[in-house]
Formats: sequence, C-alpha cells, structure tokens
Amino acid sequence: MSIQKTTTSRRSFVRGVAGFGAALALPNSRVLGANGDIRVGVVGVNGRGASHLDAFSKMNGVRVAAICDVDQNVLDSRVVKLSEQQGFKVKGFVDMREMLDSGEIDAFATATPNHWHALSGIWALQAGKHAYIEKPISHNVWEGRQLVKVARKQGLMCQGGTQARSMETISNAVAYVKAGNLGKIQFVKGCCYKARPSIGKGGNGEIPANVDYDKWCGPAKVEKPLRRKKFHYDWHWFFEYGNGDMGNQGIHQMDVARWFLGVNELSPLVMSIGARLGYDDDGETPNTQIVWHDYAPAPLIFETRGLPRDKASQTSGWKPMDVPEEFAKSGSGIAIVVQCEGGRVYVNHSAAVMVTDNFGKEITKIPGKVDQKTHFENFIAAIRSGKVSDLHADCEETHLSSALCHTGNVSHLLGKKLSDGEIRDRLQDSKLLSERYAAMAEHLARNEVDLKGPALTLGPSLKFNPKTEWFEGNGDLDAPANALATRVYREPYVVPKDV
Repeated sequence: MSIQKTTTSRRSFVRGVAGFGAALALPNSRVLGANGDIRVGVVGVNGRGASHLDAFSKMNGVRVAAICDVDQNVLDSRVVKLSEQQGFKVKGFVDMREMLDSGEIDAFATATPNHWHALSGIWALQAGKHAYIEKPISHNVWEGRQLVKVARKQGLMCQGGTQARSMETISNAVAYVKAGNLGKIQFVKGCCYKARPSIGKGGNGEIPANVDYDKWCGPAKVEKPLRRKKFHYDWHWFFEYGNGDMGNQGIHQMDVARWFLGVNELSPLVMSIGARLGYDDDGETPNTQIVWHDYAPAPLIFETRGLPRDKASQTSGWKPMDVPEEFAKSGSGIAIVVQCEGGRVYVNHSAAVMVTDNFGKEITKIPGKVDQKTHFENFIAAIRSGKVSDLHADCEETHLSSALCHTGNVSHLLGKKLSDGEIRDRLQDSKLLSERYAAMAEHLARNEVDLKGPALTLGPSLKFNPKTEWFEGNGDLDAPANALATRVYREPYVVPKDV
C-alpha cells in the first residue's frame, strides 16, 4: 500500500469516529498526564480557537488532549489534523460538559462566541479545571463577576485572553508612566478604528446542517430565522451574542487604557454617543461610538470607528482608516493614546510603543519582547506554580475591562437619537468631550453621513457603584440599566446565582 493511500485511510477512519468522542490510536502514542504533562481541552476551534490549539500543542510538557466544537465538520477536521501533528490520540466532543466530565483534561481554554465565555469558564472551574477564557471574558457585567467568584472559591487559575498584559513593551511603558516620567495623566484614549463594512440586509441566513444549533445558542435565545445572512462571525454585531467592536477588538485597547490609569474598579459614571451609520444593514451594534468613563484620576475615553477615512475609501477596499490625531503618522488606528502633562504615549495593536513630548518629538524608546504565545505560556506557568499572582491577566483584570465595554453599551441602549446641534448643546460643559465629539462628527462628515436630523444616539450619563457593580442613583433608569447588566438565561444554560 502506498504512503498516500495509508494517510487517506487513516483520515477517513478519524472522520468516522471523531464526532462520537472516540480516541484516535496512532503509532507511538504517548500517555497523557505522565511526567507532569498538563492536558488541555479547547472549546470553539473554528476561528480564534485555532491559535489556542497551535500555542498549547507546541509547548513542552503540555498536550491538547481534547477538542470540542458544536460544528461537526470543524471538530472532525481539527481532531484529524492535531492528532497527526501531536502523534497521539485526541478526543472530540460536541458537548463541553462531556469533555469536562471525561477525565481527559486538567485545563480548559475557550474561544466560543462571547455569550458563552463566562458560563463555559464557570462550568470548567466547577469541574476542577484551570481556565483560559477569551476576551471579552463575559457577555454582561454580572456574569463576569460570577466567574471571578467561582475562580476564587475553587482556588484555580483563570486567565483572560487579553494578551497585551504579556507584552513587555506595554508593561514597560505602563511602568514608565507610573514612575512619573511624563507627569500626571490628563486622559487616556482607546481607539478601535477598524474597517467594518456592511454585513448586508435581509437576514435569514442558513444555519449549517452540521452545527448543533441549540448548543451554539446556549444561554441566548434560539433565533429562527436568523437576523443575519452570515452565520459565523457576524453574530458580533448583535447584542444577543456579541458586544460590538468595542467588546471584540476594542476590549484589548480598553484593558491597556485602564492599565495605564491604574484603576482597579469600574468607573462611577459612564456615557455613550454612537450609532450604526454609513449604511443600512442587519447589524445592531454601533460602528461609530464614543464611551466616556469618568474616573477620578483622569477620564478614559473609548472611540470606535468602523467607517474608513472618507467616502471615497469605501470603494477602495475600505482603506485607509483614521489614526489618532496625536500620532498621525503612526499607521494604525487600533491604539491607545496616553496624554500626560509632559508628553504622550502611543501603543498600537502590535504592542509597538512610542513616547513623545507634546510637540511630537520622540523622548525615549521602550524596550521589550512581543509574542502572543507568551500569554498562553504564562497561563501554564501559573498552573505549575499554583499562584494567582503569577497570572498576567487574572480573570478579575479582564472582567473589569470587559465590563467597561458592557456599561458603555448599556448607556447606548438606553439612549435617544438626537441631532448634531442637540448633542453639542448637551456636551458644552465638558471641553474634552466636546472636542472628541467634534472629531467624531468630522469623521462622519468625511463619510458623507448627515447629522442634521436625529442620527446619533446620546446615552444617559449613568451613575454606577463600583463596589456593588450595579447601577445606582439614576432614578427610574436603574431598573432598565441593571436589567441590561445581566440577562435572562435559557435553561439549562444558566449562570448560577449562588457560587
């Protein structure tokens, strides 16, 4: 028999059994769990989860022992590929509960859609597994805190997927600012200027026959027909499953912005201005937004822009995108700007750092290594040490930064559409916020968006109690705001109240 036929036969065999959780026996299989090996199970491997598989499978003393996905075709493909790469049996599961109960794994990693993050992490921790949970670590404020409580009760490692925390250039830049080298922080601005064209109009997309749709929906409502054309990825732009780009790409920049500020609780007041503009499609979440977090040390401003630099760019590949005005030649609009009395710091999505004076002259260079795999390695190292303090992004850190995205969206969802003139009138008491709104309006004008009528939603300024993590002091708005700070869970996919 030829080598080609042998390989084909083996793959055919795996495809026949992987979906039933059967083990693949390969020559020279190694025994999992021996010699201190940490056995990892990864859930949700169609997109970001593939990076989890790659990182964990290549670490010394670590084995990806199990894979779970509700898409049977994706599951079978990943089981075949990873089993051949690692040279030992990898088990496949459609139901993560069966994987957690199987005895096959010591640690759990999830890259499911956002609405599954907290619950899957809670289940894993309650099953005695260390957990790595992709960003945002939650779909709403309340469930994120529940996750932290379970991690503390179980005494297990729970790392959030905010990998900027493991980038040396950024940690060194934070230390540089905290040492007072640039004086007091005046404001921190997170920017998610990332191309997001229309997802189309009409919905009614096809639910793939190979997907267990009930398990895909999990805690969320079972939506039939779909309100989107594209099943995968476009769920990000619907509040039932996702959190918009602020909670998708932007959570990374939100986390770094909060890190620079050095605040370890949620902001006492939040307000949003934004809308989905420039096209009419099925999406719900804003593609243009400013969120204002009124921290005592200095405000944290977060800006989302999904439209390109101008209208002409919409017909040329949705490029170029805007970049922060303070660093017009930076080349990336996915960034953080830290404005201090004596200068500025710029950090882009690749962890490149620039420090300048207030006139744009570079002051110093910030050294450090940049490697996304370091974050996965840090999770494993903390499991071995048994020290939560060794985690670069303990779940509480990622919870706080994720919740800053959620509270911003709560303000948006409770807002009212107003004209440009009405919004400017209401912002006139804040010079900085007025300036940031003017920059947003100018960006929209370049994209030929008419703001004369009620186009943008101005959310209420909502008071928030950082100790209880509930909205308090807003009168009649407290009840609807707090309803949006959690969700109605669908049985049996319920985040437990008593943990």
